[in-house]
Formats: sequence, structure tokens, C-alpha cells
Amino acid sequence: QVQPVESGGGAVQPGGSLRLSCAASGSIFSINVMGWYRQAPGKQRDLVARITSGGSANYADSVKGRFTISRDNAKNMVYLQMNNLKPEDTAVYYCNTDVRRITSGWRAFGSWGQGTQVTVSS
Repeated sequence: QVQPVESGGGAVQPGGSLRLSCAASGSIFSINVMGWYRQAPGKQRDLVARITSGGSANYADSVKGRFTISRDNAKNMVYLQMNNLKPEDTAVYYCNTDVRRITSGWRAFGSWGQGTQVTVSS
């Protein structure tokens, strides 16, 4: 498996915006469900958004209406546009190139990259 490479994180004030990018490769990229996860200090890594190969997206309740996930299969890229950021969005954000439905929900089966830090603070 090829590790994804996340970028675009940074420090912003509440209400600000960031666009995260994830570069990945692999022959099965275009058919996989892709996802963005985040992990705050001392907390588990949670799925915040996922997108099918056809572009159908789903979001965690905490980010609905503020985050938008998208993908470009031709470029092997997945993006996360984050608007109206809140302090509780502070976390390391990771993408995963192989997210699958399991009995209890969704699980990441792809490799993890190093993530990109997002800090929201005034």
C-alpha cells in the first residue's frame, strides 16, 4: 500500500477556512471510498467525511454544513474544504484511501500518512 500525503493544514482563527489536500496513488484509487479522519490530543481518530468513487459524500454531524469533501480521480487527489472553523476542529487530519463499510460502521483499511495539523484558536 502507498501512503497518502496530506497537506494544507495550519493555524487559523475561529470562523476561518482551510483546504486540505491528500495525494495518493494506486490502481484501485478510483473505485475506493475515500475518507478524512481527525484525531485530537487524547482522543480517538474519527471519520469526519467520506466520498464514494461517484462523488457521493457523507459527513459527521459535527462538520455538516461546514466541511466539503471532494475528489479528483484523474489526479489521485482528495480534498477537504473546511469553512467556519471552530476551536473544537483542532486536530491532526488524515486521509485514508480505502474506507469500507463494516457491521459497526466504517473502517479505514488503507495506510496512514503523517497527517496535517489544523489549529483553530483566537
